[in-house]
Amino acid sequence: MRLKPGAGSEYKRRHDEIWPELLEALRSAGVLEFSIFLDEGSSTLFAFRKLSESNSVASLAHCAVVQKWWAYMADLMEVNPNKIRQ
Repeated sequence: MRLKPGAGSEYKRRHDEIWPELLEALRSAGVLEFSIFLDEGSSTLFAFRKLSESNSVASLAHCAVVQKWWAYMADLMEVNPNKIRQ
């Protein structure tokens, strides 16, 4: 994932106000920890997830709130439009 130029502060603001229903979807799928880091030199984002043994994270891509979040964040990032469903 890569941020568009100048999108860093808005990206942070949106993540600081992450939706409770998105957090619940992540927890329900077995995500125990989730951190996203930014390499400021390249604007590249990379994520770390700690998962439960019985996780179902593969199903998150089909979850309505996850798709809504992706669409909400799409204006700040270079995205693959085939991954965003509205």
